[in-house]
Amino acid sequence: MPEYTIFTEEMKKTHTILVPDMLPIHFKLFIAAFKAEGYKMELLQNDSRSVVDEGLKNVHNDACYPALLVIGQFMDALKSGKYDPDKTALLITQTGGGCRASNYIHLLRKAVDKNFPQVPVVSLNFSGLEKESAFRIAPKVFVKLLHAILYGDLLMTCYNKCRAYEINKGEAAKMLAKWQNRLGNIFYKNSNLYLKTKKIYTDILNDFAEIKLSDEKKVRVGIVGEIYVKYSPLANNHLEDFLISEGCEPVVPSLLEFVMYTASASFNNAELYDSKTTRSRIFKLAYKFVYAKQKELINVMKEHGAFEAPHDFEHLRALADKYINQGVVMGEGWLIPAEMAALAKSGVENIICAQPFGCLPNHIVAKGMSRAIKQDNPNANIVPIDYDPGATRVNQENRIKLMLANARL
Repeated sequence: MPEYTIFTEEMKKTHTILVPDMLPIHFKLFIAAFKAEGYKMELLQNDSRSVVDEGLKNVHNDACYPALLVIGQFMDALKSGKYDPDKTALLITQTGGGCRASNYIHLLRKAVDKNFPQVPVVSLNFSGLEKESAFRIAPKVFVKLLHAILYGDLLMTCYNKCRAYEINKGEAAKMLAKWQNRLGNIFYKNSNLYLKTKKIYTDILNDFAEIKLSDEKKVRVGIVGEIYVKYSPLANNHLEDFLISEGCEPVVPSLLEFVMYTASASFNNAELYDSKTTRSRIFKLAYKFVYAKQKELINVMKEHGAFEAPHDFEHLRALADKYINQGVVMGEGWLIPAEMAALAKSGVENIICAQPFGCLPNHIVAKGMSRAIKQDNPNANIVPIDYDPGATRVNQENRIKLMLANARL
């Protein structure tokens, strides 16, 4: 038996599961989906300096910034007195790959064992890890989470576009809250939302399209990089808010792209290394299902016309092949250059690559491929920004301001 505390079936009734603040829009939908399955969850939003300090206390400072922040946020929450450690669990995602995808959970358990040994750590994964835990992702839950990702991506796209141009400030935020609440209720009631997906997409698009926008021309800035730093306001010092304050429109690639990248890696590696297994075949079938759902969303958005649709994932794979082999899947691997190229070719030529300082896969792939992408797209303005406990927000924002000054020339 494992030496750490295991999440049991009884804990489902008694424990609140804390969720790190990586994707505020998406994770609120995830929580609603799990609430329908009987779980009690809460999204953490503590983002003071004490989060970083707790991370530095509990994680070696050579560990990457996302690990430090996730663990620091959990420790800060548990020490706040707001939660009963005897009735609290922690959730962390795993994809079964390298870096944070597999190893963070062990760093977190070490910190928990030192401070709150009674607190179980729950793994959210689709790779069959943590088999002894009572926290399970049944097929129906997988489908529900997939739809949460699709709706979250659509809300994120519409929200970022509208709040950059809205005439009446705050309208986009109100619309976002309205739809997060409405979708949460749909998930909780276990409505057959899978038959209504196209209608819900259209209703969301119609509602956001009603927001009055200015026709001012603004610099569009794409954000790529390591998944946690790319999406988490805690990790990137509220990068999207900063870009809005600088008069820009942030353009953030969809979460579904990373999900499909992870799924494709399994069967793609099996073909590259001639090691096909039942698991790789299942992942290929799952990929086809997810890709069909992505195409459905893209078609609805293109037909509506008010908002730019996500990049077709097969198009991303084709772009990646021009610069790097799809066997490069450590960290975010080939997905980063593919997203940079796709953004540049679609007119989003100013790109920030947000990455943890010292993250080897991201530094090699992002910085290494940016020159090749610039050669194909001469107007591309790509700037890597490192995030680290020792990096100052002022320095990061000054580098972004310099990039924007060049973008406006």
